[in-house]
Parts: sequence; C-alpha cells; structure tokens
Amino acid sequence: MNTQLVYIRRTLVPLIFAAALGGIGPSLAGGEIININPSKDNTLYEFVPVDGDRSNALGIHLFAGMTAEGFIRRGVLAFDIAGSIPAGSTITSVSLSMNMSRTISDARTVELHKLLADWGEGTSNANAMEGQGAPATPNDATWRHRFYDTISWLMLGGDFSGTVSASVWVDDIGQYVWSSAQMVADVQSWLDNPSNNFGWLVLGDESTIPTSKRFDTRESTIPPVLTIVYTESTPTPTPTVTPTATPTPIPFFASAALPTCRHRRGCVDRHP
Repeated sequence: MNTQLVYIRRTLVPLIFAAALGGIGPSLAGGEIININPSKDNTLYEFVPVDGDRSNALGIHLFAGMTAEGFIRRGVLAFDIAGSIPAGSTITSVSLSMNMSRTISDARTVELHKLLADWGEGTSNANAMEGQGAPATPNDATWRHRFYDTISWLMLGGDFSGTVSASVWVDDIGQYVWSSAQMVADVQSWLDNPSNNFGWLVLGDESTIPTSKRFDTRESTIPPVLTIVYTESTPTPTPTVTPTATPTPIPFFASAALPTCRHRRGCVDRHP
C-alpha cells in the first residue's frame, strides 16, 4: 500500500481515532496535519535453528510479544517523513494508530523504541495467521539480519534505543494510539536528518508467556497511520537595497572660474 496524502479539515481528536481511514487535514491551530501509512513494515521472528531465518515482508500482520511456545516476536515499521513534510518544519504533535486484530493474552504493555539501523523488506509472505513467519528472502529483516542474508544486526533481535518512545496498555481487539513528546522528538530528528530515519521497533511484553499481540500492516485493509501536526518554517524576507543617488555634476565655466585683475594695482590682466 502506498503512502496516502489526502487533506481534510478536522479537529485533532477525531483525526487520531479516524486515522485508519487515511484522511489528512490542513491547518490545526495554525499548523498542518498529515496522516501517512508506513513505507515498510515487518516482523522479527526469534531465530530457531530447525526453522531457519523467518520473516513476513508482504504479510498483512506484524507481531509483538511472546508466543505460547515461548518465542519472541518484534515488529518494525518506518515512515517517509522527509518525503511528506516540508524541510525546516517544526513538529508539534505525533500519534501512531494501529489496529490490534488478534491476541492470545490479557492486557499487556506494548512499547515503541527508535531503531538505530536500517532494515529491509524482501518478498516473504507467511500463510494463514502468520505467527510463524515464512522463510526469509533476500533483503528481508530477520531476527539476525537487517538485510537477509548479507547484513546483520549488531544485536540479535534488532538494534534499537533503550529509551521508550511511547507505550500503550493493549488489551482486547481494536484500535490503539501511541503518542508522546519523545515521538515528537523522534519524528523531528527524522525530518532534520532523513538518513537516520529507520522507524520504530514494536516491543511487546517479553517477561512471560503468552503475551503476543497481532497488529495489521500496511498491506492490510486497516494499516497503521502516523498522524503528524507541524508548522512550516517562515522564510526570512530579503532586505531591499535602496540604490544610492549619483550626484549631478556642476558645469565648469573657465571664464567664470578665473579671477580678474581689473581695477586692481600691480595686476596684469591676461584676459582682457
């Protein structure tokens, strides 16, 4: 699914909870509102030697938490910030809406963490419920690889910041919204430095089993939606330079400029 850019006029709260519809609106209290879908998303399936490296680049779900068998799942997703918002803008509000469509646990905390390295999507596509993933294909993100099977993560399970960008208590099936000042800082940094935009890792409860939550991806009918409020920078006006007037030359008349000796003693008038 491609990034959607459609403008509508609304207040912020309805926009957040209607974000899954993909609408966007301009001008909120002097700012602009834009809603965008992920440019890529995937799941990191904990590596099990007998199963090999697994991924789900083109699947309609991503996962976070622990399975009933005790294996970890972590979601990853990224958004094209620099391609959607004018350079130099100031981000004032950020919220991420995701649809949780299946769960095998009670309410659990699901966190967002800023990813520290780039990662990919290949052509893997898991079957049925997608919880086990599919064999990884070239350039897929996996538990061990940023890009299967040539570039590895520094840490198994993904390279991500220890700082929690946002957290939400996820319970029953439905829409959930993450929003925080740290998410604003994350998106601002991605706008100012697009080469460092690797998105977020979706981290579920990994302290016990089962805790896994299934969220719908950009390929689904209810994709994640990132709602951003921003203000564009105001260009500094260029001062107008007033040209300096050129003085008008005064004509010089030789006869008028030379003194005369008439009626003066001892003076020889050379210009009678």
